[in-house]
Amino acid sequence: MQLTVAVYKLTQGFPREEQYGLTSQIRRSVVSIPSNIAEGQGRGSAGEFRQFLGIARGSNCEVQTQLEIARALSFGDSRLIDEAEALFNEVRKMLFGILDSLKES
Repeated sequence: MQLTVAVYKLTQGFPREEQYGLTSQIRRSVVSIPSNIAEGQGRGSAGEFRQFLGIARGSNCEVQTQLEIARALSFGDSRLIDEAEALFNEVRKMLFGILDSLKES
């Protein structure tokens, strides 16, 4: 959820004309990450949890791509992009770790 908050703060500085473009897209992607983790955990089976973790991992990759696009277009504060990218990497590690632990059990 820290990544979600960081992206929302970052996108507040995006150009107004991007409200329905990159701003909307990156916000949908980043909200999808904790939402899918929560939904999968609430499903009750390891298989369904793994499936939703995979969806969250895909959304996390979308966020990475969208952050790179924002940087290339000079949208937002580069310091906030750096912060979001660091959080993205932490989330990536956590998702891979959880998925690996579920494979072993």
